[in-house]
Amino acid sequence: MATTRYTEYLLQSEPNKFDVDSLQHGELLLNMGPQHPATHGVLRLEVVTDGELVVDVVPHIGYLHRCFEKHAEALTYQQSIPYVDRMDYLAAMNSEHVWCMAVEKMLGLDGQLPKRVEYIRVLVAELNRIASHFLAIGTYAIDIGAFTPFLWLLRDREHIQRLLEWVTGARMLYNYIWVGGLYYDLPVGFEQRCREFIQYLLPKLTELDTLLLQNKIFIDRTANVGTLPLDVAINYGCSGPMLRGSGLRFDLRRVDGYSVYTELDFDIPIGQGLAGAVGDCWDRNYVRAQECHESIKIISQCLDKLEGDHKRTPDFDPQAMCPKKIRPTAQDFYFRAETPRGELGYFFRTTGRTDVPFRCKGRSPCFSNLSVLPEISKGCMVSDLVAIVGSVDIVLGELDR
Repeated sequence: MATTRYTEYLLQSEPNKFDVDSLQHGELLLNMGPQHPATHGVLRLEVVTDGELVVDVVPHIGYLHRCFEKHAEALTYQQSIPYVDRMDYLAAMNSEHVWCMAVEKMLGLDGQLPKRVEYIRVLVAELNRIASHFLAIGTYAIDIGAFTPFLWLLRDREHIQRLLEWVTGARMLYNYIWVGGLYYDLPVGFEQRCREFIQYLLPKLTELDTLLLQNKIFIDRTANVGTLPLDVAINYGCSGPMLRGSGLRFDLRRVDGYSVYTELDFDIPIGQGLAGAVGDCWDRNYVRAQECHESIKIISQCLDKLEGDHKRTPDFDPQAMCPKKIRPTAQDFYFRAETPRGELGYFFRTTGRTDVPFRCKGRSPCFSNLSVLPEISKGCMVSDLVAIVGSVDIVLGELDR
């Protein structure tokens, strides 16, 4: 009885696309989620199957609506930062960075911030990028059936969370990057502790490659599965590892050259079809693993700058450039940057009369990346559908906004 009521509730809140009476002989309509470990959040997949084969799949979203855009239209720009954190809660520092750079560009502050502020921002954002990728790869390993890589990656992710907790006081939702600066400078001794961590992490990434990426079972479950052709990825607006996994070397940190990324040396990993077809599930995880290596290179260079030309001084105030009142001129403005999941963008419409945006729209990379799911899932096995969804690396808080 309880199951029947729950099914009726689902159909009332989000009707099925497919009608049971329209199914062909032998086809079955089933729901995967919204409470399901393989959907990586409260996502419901409406799946039409023919035996073990997926005939069609439709993702249904809206079960984790954050109401972010309406919050942003009722709060000042500084007050919205904690709500930005709660969109992509696995990469809150990256989301804060994008939001603050967008507002600073509207105010004409871009390029005027102290270099120490810029390097600290990039440092903590890249630490958060590694932590996000570790969770993505680790939970994906569980989807495939491997448990040890999850434990190893969560162990190393814990080191990053402790470092960020030392800096900000929070483990996941930071409110650390502010418009015009930072909440606080790095703690004394943080640079040395961070160097020790990246020296510890380098051999662990080599172990990850051996244990998981080169594992024959993992390759058999992910190679040539969920192949996303490059033209399809572009047409659907995919970005981040989803796009780069299909072979396009497109990273906004290099393309748009925001913050101090133009002063840093790093590569853009892409899918090369080393285990199967270019753009398959294996390639997407390969790109995320290689990006962890590149983030370590960026972190190391930031530490060099923070201990060299831009080291801490007694008179350094990370909030010196933070405006007391933020009131951009009337304009329509869009800014984008690269998060662990792809292109995160914010559109603002301002009137110039208040310190609250008239309209704020978040462009979620997860939304575009998930939209391609029906295209790459038709004809696959039901077990492969779990592998495909996991390889997209979605965060429902950001997808629903």
